[in-house]
Amino acid sequence: MSQTDQVIDTMRSLGGYSTLGNLYHAVDSSEWKTKTPNESIRRIVQKSNAFFKIQPGLWALNEFKNEILKKFDLVENEPLSEEIFTHSYYQGLVVEIGNMNHFTTYVPAQDKNRKFLEQPLSNICSTIEIPEFSYEKLTNRAKTIDVIWFNDRLMPNSFFEIEHSTDIQNSITKYCDLQDFNSRFIIIAPEKRREQFEKVMSRTAFHEINGRVKFHSYETISEQYNLMCKTRALKNTI
Repeated sequence: MSQTDQVIDTMRSLGGYSTLGNLYHAVDSSEWKTKTPNESIRRIVQKSNAFFKIQPGLWALNEFKNEILKKFDLVENEPLSEEIFTHSYYQGLVVEIGNMNHFTTYVPAQDKNRKFLEQPLSNICSTIEIPEFSYEKLTNRAKTIDVIWFNDRLMPNSFFEIEHSTDIQNSITKYCDLQDFNSRFIIIAPEKRREQFEKVMSRTAFHEINGRVKFHSYETISEQYNLMCKTRALKNTI
């Protein structure tokens, strides 16, 4: 069996789709004559006509395309369905990264039934009830933030907002209100929105938090997730 056939068979066993991180773990590459099997797997899904890309780092088999798009409520060339899927998908990735880093992970109650792939976000995050880390006014302000990581003392370590197409300024304004916490503030968006982010951050109103708010592209988050999945898989083999 060729390496490509092996990857195809593995993805079939995973339901016809997979993140690269999970695929790296699932494919038995022990007999491959390469020191970089993960790079080989990535190259296979990128170059073979057997696969199609759903999101950066998320691939599926063309033979199951209609079934998978239906499963994810995705309609080709329909921006609204793409935006809904993309938003909850990256919420899920950030939650999973937080879980792997042993943070308490939070998503807003209004998002609990949105799905990360096939499971509700409420199934993968630690809580949908925000910890009472400060005055009610501030916790209420934080309640609508897409993902929060809390440390062992249930203080906010990191705030994340997913900005597929909505107004980035709204998220920056939330961060401005929460600036007195020793927390990271992160905007996650398509790379093409980086310039818009930088223009917003250059406004005088946000001078006090300029430099504290970071921009991460979808590709960056996907790569971080895949790297952590790979590292976790290596630890499990030791």
